[in-house]
Amino acid sequence: MKTRLASLAILGALACTSAPKGKMGTTLPATTEAVVPVDMHEAWNELLQAHVKDDRVDYKGLVAEKDKLHAYCKLLSSTPPSDDWSKNARLAFWINTYNAFTVQLIVDNYPVKSIKDLNPSLSMPLLHTIWTITQFEIGDKKYSLDDVENKVLRGAFKEPRIHFAINCASMSCPPLRNEAFVGGRVQAQLDDQARHFINDPRYNKIEKTHANLSKIFSWFSGDFEKNCSIIDFINTYSTVKLAADAKLSYMDYDWSLNEQK
Repeated sequence: MKTRLASLAILGALACTSAPKGKMGTTLPATTEAVVPVDMHEAWNELLQAHVKDDRVDYKGLVAEKDKLHAYCKLLSSTPPSDDWSKNARLAFWINTYNAFTVQLIVDNYPVKSIKDLNPSLSMPLLHTIWTITQFEIGDKKYSLDDVENKVLRGAFKEPRIHFAINCASMSCPPLRNEAFVGGRVQAQLDDQARHFINDPRYNKIEKTHANLSKIFSWFSGDFEKNCSIIDFINTYSTVKLAADAKLSYMDYDWSLNEQK
């Protein structure tokens, strides 16, 4: 997945995001960012701009540039974020990591109709799936996609807006952004993803007294309710404001591949 007008927008964002923008949105001293390779996400940015359009992915085109994608994923593996990086730079790194390794998974197994087709034959929801068995190294540690999402992005960063930024290669997922996340702009990029996802009727249908929402808001309700209600969180970004007693329902989730047709 528009903002509140005037002071309400600021107050709402402060209440419903995990970190005050006055701190994380501030430009950090150049020395803090200097240890991050300047062009680290450039190749990923180029791939996204070339192959993501209207929220859909040109996987055939990415197959043709598989070597470039693999090289970027190897760069991520060999350049783990350190404590010297700013929090924003580390956050951008891990969002890009989740998205790039997910895309690489699809590209390496293309054509597929759904990422769920790659599940092990004996899969168990949340325990033994494509998200838990896919392993890759970041530095000297092994991670799965599930590790990056739940232990790093949700666990360490406690950032609810990551749910609008990471993409699981499916139609009902928040769209893959057609640019790389970068430390200097990651907070603005996350807000933009939230506005886009929440206000797009393909993902959420919002009226004043009722909303038919993405199941993401049900599955991860605790992430959105840490500082406010789900309705308050949605109203921070929605152009249509929900009443406090609005009825909420949830859409079926479409796991088919988010591919350009």
